[in-house]
Amino acid sequence: MDFDVSRVSVLALRWLLVACIFVLLIYQERHRVTWPSLGREVVVVVAAYFLYFAVRGLTEGGMAAATRHAWDIVELERRGGLLVEADLQSHIIGHPWLVDLVNWVYIWGHWPVIAVTAIWLFLRRRSMYGNIRDAFLISGGIGLIIFALYPVAPPRLIDVGLVDTVTLHSQAYRALQPTQLTNQYAAFPSLHFGWNLLIGLAIFLSTEHWLARGFGLALPVFMFLAVVLSGNHFIIDAIAGGALALAAFAIVLWRQGRQSSAPDAFEHPSPKQATP
Repeated sequence: MDFDVSRVSVLALRWLLVACIFVLLIYQERHRVTWPSLGREVVVVVAAYFLYFAVRGLTEGGMAAATRHAWDIVELERRGGLLVEADLQSHIIGHPWLVDLVNWVYIWGHWPVIAVTAIWLFLRRRSMYGNIRDAFLISGGIGLIIFALYPVAPPRLIDVGLVDTVTLHSQAYRALQPTQLTNQYAAFPSLHFGWNLLIGLAIFLSTEHWLARGFGLALPVFMFLAVVLSGNHFIIDAIAGGALALAAFAIVLWRQGRQSSAPDAFEHPSPKQATP
């Protein structure tokens, strides 16, 4: 793929800025960080990363099945009156600044925001960090099973009248994250949206500052629009991703409640006082 080297350089500088934010956050809160706890989280992330690529290897040859399943979703949306992605995208295609905004949210509103928020939660709101991490792992594990058993192509890869705005207008992103290194048939459910929903929820619940809470509420709304308007997900993909993420979070809270209400196996009732 031809791409502008200057755009790649700009994108690399932006990722470097995100990395600098990581370092600054950790340095400011270095008294809260222990190497074993930080190392454990790194191991979990790396393991999940390699598991993703293992599943990608299982599904990368399923183009025919993924395309067929995508058309099944098209039919389902048509019956439910949800097949409006092309109409929605038509309102931004003629406005380059809106296309750039959608691409910017899709790219920079996902992993960079997730990573920075995760570091902040790990340093400042450890309990919420644990809940969100477990919800990510549960929803991601279920998602990997679905991706392997029911691969679905994104709307940008089938002829439904949608333009792949990221590839056409953000060549640097595709250069640094080429389709050969991503699972193109993992459109359903959309964890791209579902995980942003979890991050927005975590931000909203972890602070009382009105601006931060507003950002937490706006983040999933803008990401929902971005994943659809960029041609990367159907509306049903995003709905399913959000439902899966919230279900995973509910499981975490339910398990936490069960553990906190369970009697301590080592706790013994105090002996009754002898009556005079």
